[in-house]
Amino acid sequence: MLLFLKLGGSLITDKATPRALRAETLARLMDEIASARANHDVRLVLGHGSGSFGHVEGKRYGTRDGVRSEEGWRGFAEVQAAAALLNRHVIDAARTAGLPVLNCPPSASTICEDGRLVAFALEPLQVALAHSLIPVVYGDVAIDRVRGGTIVSTEDVFGYLAPRLKPAHILLAGRDVGVLTGWPDGELVPEIVDGMAVNAGAAQATDVTGGMAAKIHETLNLLRQVPGATALIFSGEVPGQVAAALRGEPVPGTTLRRRT
Repeated sequence: MLLFLKLGGSLITDKATPRALRAETLARLMDEIASARANHDVRLVLGHGSGSFGHVEGKRYGTRDGVRSEEGWRGFAEVQAAAALLNRHVIDAARTAGLPVLNCPPSASTICEDGRLVAFALEPLQVALAHSLIPVVYGDVAIDRVRGGTIVSTEDVFGYLAPRLKPAHILLAGRDVGVLTGWPDGELVPEIVDGMAVNAGAAQATDVTGGMAAKIHETLNLLRQVPGATALIFSGEVPGQVAAALRGEPVPGTTLRRRT
């Protein structure tokens, strides 16, 4: 069974402080992934957000909206460097936990057109999965044929990969328990079916790739292209929940599905 798992930027970093890694949380999450993978037939594509690393530079330079000046291109490189710094921490933590990860940076393998991801080098991921490796993707910069450059979120990458790799489930682990009607005291929305009106309150932190509303929209669009797949937005703050979700056990959160 193929699963996509995203570790949200707010989960593995402190979004209130630039370049602040939550190292203990990251190490625990990698141990949970290793534990679940050791005892179950799980093939995995792992993604992570940029949190307080890439989003700070991305907002400063407005990279998501396009790159059209020399200063903008220098900013493009700064965003890439910041995202890669967090990615290095993720790769190192995964390897410490014994996970056989293969890094697949979107900035080196994707092309966008006016903010839409239109090309991704698939073969490295396919070969990695065939040999029981774990491809790692993340929120990163990308060359854009219209805008010059832009930022792609992990959901953007998952949205491109899903109809081609066909995961059974997409797991989105953040700090929030799921989609709330209002943050922080709103009620949990247990299920969102494509086409359903949802008043999603803000999450603990928003970012340059759009926050919770964008996550819901992108994930539902992804599910339209992968019949039978479901997605779960849940909290990775509670120890054991990422491992449980990977094992297919019930976990509190918001399930997203396409209308049948």
